[in-house]
Amino acid sequence: MKTSDEKSNDGAMQELLASFSVRRSRRSLLKGAAIGGAASMAAAVGAAGILLPSKLAHASGGEGAEVTMQQIFDIAVTAERLAVTTYSQGIAAADELGISGNNLMYLKAALVEEQIHELFFEAAGGKPLTSTFSYPHGEDTFDRLDLFIATQQQLEGVFDSAFLAAVKEFALMGQPRLAQIAAQIACIESEHRALGRDIGGLVPADNWAYAPVFLESVSDAPAAVAAAGYLSPVSGNSFTYKQVSTDFSGVEFKTPFTVGEDND
Repeated sequence: MKTSDEKSNDGAMQELLASFSVRRSRRSLLKGAAIGGAASMAAAVGAAGILLPSKLAHASGGEGAEVTMQQIFDIAVTAERLAVTTYSQGIAAADELGISGNNLMYLKAALVEEQIHELFFEAAGGKPLTSTFSYPHGEDTFDRLDLFIATQQQLEGVFDSAFLAAVKEFALMGQPRLAQIAAQIACIESEHRALGRDIGGLVPADNWAYAPVFLESVSDAPAAVAAAGYLSPVSGNSFTYKQVSTDFSGVEFKTPFTVGEDND
């Protein structure tokens, strides 16, 4: 028999999967997600210098079927800002959530890693579609552990899917190094998901043999996230991204490292 936490997580994933069935043109997805913005912060990540402008026309064709590298960067930097916001709020509410000790350290490390990813895509030229977010369960997300973990699982699920979709899209663009970096990030998002399950007492924490790809394209992510309730801030359910320090000794490989590549 499933515990209440497992049922809550299953429900959150089902809501996410249902949101993916909403089909719109990729152009309208980007417009619909652009509900706010923030001034770009100066961040220098040397590895971002490999990024080159390009675009990819999907075989499905039709209006809006063309996804550009810039759009992928914009969506990625927005997703990372949502991740930073979520972990920042969770850490701030750790006492209410009953998270402490090693579990709290897991969240702090995840926060730093998401911030590092955000700075990478920002340095690559990514422009956030928004920097202010909402949550399906509003402020209760950070009052109840089951709701926080369900939210974290839902988001890490879509982040995993988006970056794995990016692997394919970058490869089709003829950008193997970017494809590899997207895979490196997807690996870390999957670690966050497993640690979240561990914090929530879900067994086994590592319950996927293959990480499923719920998104056909990175450009499908904004509509999925919006449909799930993360892009509709209102009074009492509005959380704004704030950059955090990446000075955390427990996190290593703060730039993409690959043997045989220029990793400066």
